[in-house]
Amino acid sequence: MSNKSFAQSVEVSITKGTIAGETDRGVQVFRGIPFAAPPVGDLRWKAPQAVDHWEGVLACTEFSPICPQASYAKSSIYYSPLSEMSEDCLYLNVWSQDILTKEKKPVMVWIHGGALTRGSGARKHYDGVNLAKKGVVVVTINYRLGAFGFLALDELSAESPDDVSGNYGILDQIAALKWVQENIHHFGGDSNKVTIFGESAGSWSVCALVATPMAKGLFHRAIGQSGSAFTNPLYLKEGGENSGEKIGARFMKACGAEDLKSFRQVPADSIVSVFFNTSAGRQFKTSVLVDGYYFPKSIQEIFSAGEQNNIPTMIGSNRDEMTAFTWPSTLPKTIEEFRKNINNLYGDMASIYFEAYPVLEPKDILRSHLDHGTDRIFGLGMRQWAQFTNEINQSAYLYQFTRIPQIKQKDYMGAYHAAEIAYVFNNLDKISSPDIYKDADYIMADQLSNYWVNFAKHGHPNSPELPVWLPYDPDNEYYQELDLNILSKQHLLKKRHDTLELLLQHRKESINEK
Repeated sequence: MSNKSFAQSVEVSITKGTIAGETDRGVQVFRGIPFAAPPVGDLRWKAPQAVDHWEGVLACTEFSPICPQASYAKSSIYYSPLSEMSEDCLYLNVWSQDILTKEKKPVMVWIHGGALTRGSGARKHYDGVNLAKKGVVVVTINYRLGAFGFLALDELSAESPDDVSGNYGILDQIAALKWVQENIHHFGGDSNKVTIFGESAGSWSVCALVATPMAKGLFHRAIGQSGSAFTNPLYLKEGGENSGEKIGARFMKACGAEDLKSFRQVPADSIVSVFFNTSAGRQFKTSVLVDGYYFPKSIQEIFSAGEQNNIPTMIGSNRDEMTAFTWPSTLPKTIEEFRKNINNLYGDMASIYFEAYPVLEPKDILRSHLDHGTDRIFGLGMRQWAQFTNEINQSAYLYQFTRIPQIKQKDYMGAYHAAEIAYVFNNLDKISSPDIYKDADYIMADQLSNYWVNFAKHGHPNSPELPVWLPYDPDNEYYQELDLNILSKQHLLKKRHDTLELLLQHRKESINEK
């Protein structure tokens, strides 16, 4: 039972004024702290601006509104009812067990997932109490989503002092990290020991922040869970009709606006509706833009050149990521149809595909599709991230999460996308159906959250009470299998990932030749 109604008020003075939080289960919690000015009116589609000073004490005991978005379908395992929404959503939340400590604690800044189109820092399984009790200060943030966070237009580029547009969601994340640098010592946090961590689109964001020179010095360690940002770069001006600015122009017209001034007056819910319910919305790519300034070249090119921020990383993915994004009824029913699809994808290299993802009879089609999708969208990119980190002489700790939560769809879903989050936060009891977890799951959650906290504290995940986690290297390719029985293993899905790397390189060369 929550003791919130009996919570003790806690006041802290930060750079812009005084805020009041509360004590929750022995941890001081501050919800809804503004880290940037409301991006509304003329500030819609501009880089985040500074917050004004305020007088008196600002109550920070309730989460802020979430950024405008649509909910997942009710049939989705990710569905939850939407809370209050507003474009005025640039707020963050802090959990600290001891704001008065003289020995400052490492800081963990969580960047939520949701395809850069959904989510917030306030979801119940991101509650930071249990991590804070392990000796870190936890921060969760909001950032602009969908068209509000990633719209590019030539008019927006023209009014920008940097001659760029888009990437507003990433700039919000950078603004939040600057707030951490300026203020986290008031909460007992060490601004020289900041770890960013995120899952899915949050992990894309972590990868982007490691890449951009604009985030240098704002964090010191990075954890990526199920998402890199190395494929299919989107360019601000290059790419003809598929450039960021051209896509943005089509989207603006679909919203019924003829120019930027009228577009800034279109109601937020109308923009959300167009984004989620029209062909123009489906064509809109919520993606980091290679803009020549914040991202001088593609993220893969930055990492390939060894120009990313020089920090250790902990990265990995889940064994069955693709089950959450696949409807078996939509797949080909015959081997002939499936082979045709693979031939269209990989041309004269298709035969190599079937060596790694075999299909001997029709029932194999689903497994082949799921494994290929999991590797292509998630697994291979995490291995590449580990390789890039190793090449700059930093430690990378690679994992695969294989525990299958005992949900009713477990036989199909497996170790599905985002299944690890509740373990990482040690929040299994926050899930809507906590009875799906066994006593052994709670032990595992304690172990995983210890690994994550250890990494934030030391730059490596190890401590005496945990199975040793060896850093990745290109010869041994060590990784940690995260299940009820945690194991150190080598060469994660090597044949599949090596084959896929060849296939994708061949496909890239074929496209470039056209």
